[in-house]
Amino acid sequence: MKKPLVIIPAFNEEQNIERVVDNLIENYSQYDYVIINDGSHDNTRKICKKRGYNILDLPVNLGLSGAIRGGMRYANYYGYDYVIQYDGDGQHQAEYIEDMLEVMEKFCVDIVIGSRFVSERKPLNIRMIGSQLITYAIFITTGGTYIGDVTSGMRLFNKRMIKKFGYHINYSPEPDTLAYLINSGVKIKEVQVHMTDRLAGTSYFSLGHSINYMLHMFFSIFIFQWFRDRLEEK
Repeated sequence: MKKPLVIIPAFNEEQNIERVVDNLIENYSQYDYVIINDGSHDNTRKICKKRGYNILDLPVNLGLSGAIRGGMRYANYYGYDYVIQYDGDGQHQAEYIEDMLEVMEKFCVDIVIGSRFVSERKPLNIRMIGSQLITYAIFITTGGTYIGDVTSGMRLFNKRMIKKFGYHINYSPEPDTLAYLINSGVKIKEVQVHMTDRLAGTSYFSLGHSINYMLHMFFSIFIFQWFRDRLEEK
């Protein structure tokens, strides 16, 4: 049996982490999990230690990319075949993990994205319009590959990608890396999922940050990705 690991990056998720982890433990015990506490300033670490959760405790905040890298290295060290990236804010639903695993096995792909927009349209708001623009940027620069939910944080990675994201510093869980990977021959598919709204805490994506994020993504997708070395993908 191939082993999947759910990695849960968590930064200041004291109001959400118990609900997320308890649901996995009680209803989806077939999946191992590890919380990547990304230098939280609140009681996230204390709660995890008190509850006896499996936790990888980063001493400082490394950001999402650093937290994912730590989780990938943990998965590689302990011999896991798959990693599911799973947010600690309660928006992701574990019931879709099985569908994602089935698609990865059936189509022999490297990454499966839990997408809100396979069979549903994106809502018309500023954030989703920005997401759609990034989708089109990837479509243009990859020769027609359409990724509907480029900002989804629910993703499944195979063993090859575990090693890439764990040990290559330029790999991040961002849309520009998806464009780069597609142009390097990595196979990606999407699976329709439903996500709930964050019930507590504050999202990192303010309006100002969202605009800066979009500009950075456009620069990286249209320009920077072409200067990255693709030989490492072979």
